[in-house]
Amino acid sequence: MARVCPLSGKGVLRGNMVSHANNKTKRRFMPNLQNVSFLSDTLGIKIRIRLSASAIRSVEKKGGIDAYLINTPSDSLSSRFRSLKNLLKAKIAS
Repeated sequence: MARVCPLSGKGVLRGNMVSHANNKTKRRFMPNLQNVSFLSDTLGIKIRIRLSASAIRSVEKKGGIDAYLINTPSDSLSSRFRSLKNLLKAKIAS
């Protein structure tokens, strides 16, 4: 499983640990990924996903996973979320 958030695109960063004596050693900065589940009101299903904390806040601010997917451009979404967005649009249209 990749350490990348599928919504925000946040991934692993590289940097240095710097000691008091100014010695530098390589380290990795991991994104704050959390396992969450969102309930899609339109589709009536639970969507389980591993998102960064900032992406979770963005989804909640937009009003849920349905509103977030509808208002986000398709080219910035992963393939899984593009298919969910298409299902939402089809369900709303009917």
